[in-house]
Amino acid sequence: MSGSAVASAPPLPASGTGINSPASLIAGAGILAGAALIGAVVNPRQAALYVLGAALGLVLYHAAFGFTSAWRVFIADRRGEGLRAQMVMLAVASILFFPVLASGSLFGQPVSGLVSPAGVSVVFGAFIFGIGMQLGGGCASGTLYTVGGGSTRMLITLAAFIAGSAIGAAHLHWWTALPSLPKISIIETAGPWAGLAIQLMVFAIIAVVTIVLERRRHGRLLTAAASPRVGLTRFLRGPWPLVAGAVALALLNFATLALAGRPWGITSAFALWGSKIAAGLGFDVASWPYWSAPAQQAALKGSILNDVTSVMDIGIVLGALLAAALAGRFAPVWRVPLRSAIAAIVGGLLLGYGARLAYGCNIGAYFSGIASGSLHGWVWLVAAFFGNVLGTKLRPFFGLEVERTPALTGC
Repeated sequence: MSGSAVASAPPLPASGTGINSPASLIAGAGILAGAALIGAVVNPRQAALYVLGAALGLVLYHAAFGFTSAWRVFIADRRGEGLRAQMVMLAVASILFFPVLASGSLFGQPVSGLVSPAGVSVVFGAFIFGIGMQLGGGCASGTLYTVGGGSTRMLITLAAFIAGSAIGAAHLHWWTALPSLPKISIIETAGPWAGLAIQLMVFAIIAVVTIVLERRRHGRLLTAAASPRVGLTRFLRGPWPLVAGAVALALLNFATLALAGRPWGITSAFALWGSKIAAGLGFDVASWPYWSAPAQQAALKGSILNDVTSVMDIGIVLGALLAAALAGRFAPVWRVPLRSAIAAIVGGLLLGYGARLAYGCNIGAYFSGIASGSLHGWVWLVAAFFGNVLGTKLRPFFGLEVERTPALTGC
């Protein structure tokens, strides 16, 4: 499979010469001021979740922890380092989540996992989400943190992502009426310890498969080049090892569970933002079945600052901006080739629509779903992977590169 000369997102310089002070100050001020505002108008817990989102954005950027690029280089060239890092992330998260979710509380607060039905809507939604990952140039988390990191192309993807999410919310009632299994929790079905053992075994099998296929293709395991930075400088300015990013994301997702009472999610906020915009344009959004529940109606009518997912998403963008500025790599490129822009729009729409149908994205359905022991998370993984295979094959038609090494942006 050959690629063309144009990448999905303009790669950032390999290493900055110095900290971008203006961008650092803007990001830092935005994080601090935002936390103060949210703490005052909502509550301190919501402010803590906003700061937690910023920490997630910083980790995602510094570790270049992407799902899209990791899957693409494995599909194209059997390089499995990124996939193995994802298995580490899922394993650590499962170890933390399973006992707590089985007990139903954490530090005295009720907690619940993200467990959803697995049916036609999940299979189709995850499949088109996978295509969208490769055309849009990122997943849900990747779109947010690369926007914060300065990728102007991903602004196009994000706008289409939000639009697709709103359309998906409008259509979801039709999709959920199609054949589906009920909510199935591995924790409830097999028990927390047996269920955990099953999941850890599957993670190990997937990791071993990537090792076998990579060695068969390359004769050895390929790893990223050594970082030019060490110690505290590397911690503050990156890049971080992928495994360090995997562990940090698992720990931060567990912190989200402790603060919010449920795991990390991203795309429900996009549906909320898109629906608010649609309502402002005159659409009768309140009549959509998606917004019929009292809690949903309150979210639609209220401020996005009251929505946990929204404040965490905003925090991710600012955290990634801070990381990019500290790394000296915040350098937006405003010129986007036409075919690349078209792919961003198509990919973003598929991402948004697919995420609503599949009850989540690579974070809410894949990461948090599997960590919650939800069968639908595993169904999402399989369907989305096949979507990525097709999406990877489609990239050259839009002038997008199918690279043999992970992109610096992680997307």
